[in-house]
Amino acid sequence: MKKFTAPENWHSHLFNDAPFGHLQALFNLQRFATWPSFDWLNSQLSHSNSAGKKIVFTPNALLENETRYYEEIIAQTGLVPTREDNWHDFFGAMIWCLFPKTKSLLNQLHIEEIKLHGLKQRSRKRNALTLFDECGLVLAIPQLQWRDKLREHKWTEVFYEHRNLWHNSLIPFVFGHANYEMLTNPFIGLTGKLLCIVVEEPFYDLPLTKQYAYLDNKLVQLIQEQNVLDDNTKMSPLPLLGIPQWHSDSQNEAFYANQDYFRPKRRNSNDSSQRAEKTL
Repeated sequence: MKKFTAPENWHSHLFNDAPFGHLQALFNLQRFATWPSFDWLNSQLSHSNSAGKKIVFTPNALLENETRYYEEIIAQTGLVPTREDNWHDFFGAMIWCLFPKTKSLLNQLHIEEIKLHGLKQRSRKRNALTLFDECGLVLAIPQLQWRDKLREHKWTEVFYEHRNLWHNSLIPFVFGHANYEMLTNPFIGLTGKLLCIVVEEPFYDLPLTKQYAYLDNKLVQLIQEQNVLDDNTKMSPLPLLGIPQWHSDSQNEAFYANQDYFRPKRRNSNDSSQRAEKTL
């Protein structure tokens, strides 16, 4: 796998690409000739964290004397340390705007885990929270069979044979801001961590903003009530460039036959079903 390097400068043409379609539709990022300002970023979000502190994207330079950990700063002040002219942090801000309730909950859960285990010892739950925060992808699906097929790594069937369903009844929503960053310079090997959410038919007729609001509420429910981020076992890998329209090269059947990228499900007759899931 090649070493990833994000573009150094702002490139508005990136938002022509399919993976960034939601960001373009909601924020019209193509209109910017250079990095959007902090004033603009903060105008996109009106939300408070779990402690009632208003979320404010704040230049790192203003927090250079901070001794608190990143998550502690957000929890105690509402300020989100944000590097200027930086893809990773820009996309982090975008995810805050799209999933504010879930992002606030993840921050709260990080603090709870830090209180239990300290900063140096990372619990299984904190690892899962971080993995989803960086690499998560939410897939809206009409039935659980699609989640099961993806967990079984039936890549050709789901991606290729049913490619007409993608962006219609199988709709991907990027949650991990590192996914967006790496999609600025995509490479074979790029893989997200998937959580599927079953939605009813009316969901598909909602405006995009309301779809995000629905999924934001649903994620909070799944995390709090079904403990989907207590560890990594509820997430499964998804080769992001397998999503129809998300790769510039031909996504023909031969493309999905590349088992170095579209890996078969690992089989072990001695494993229980739970262990098999943990190999994802």
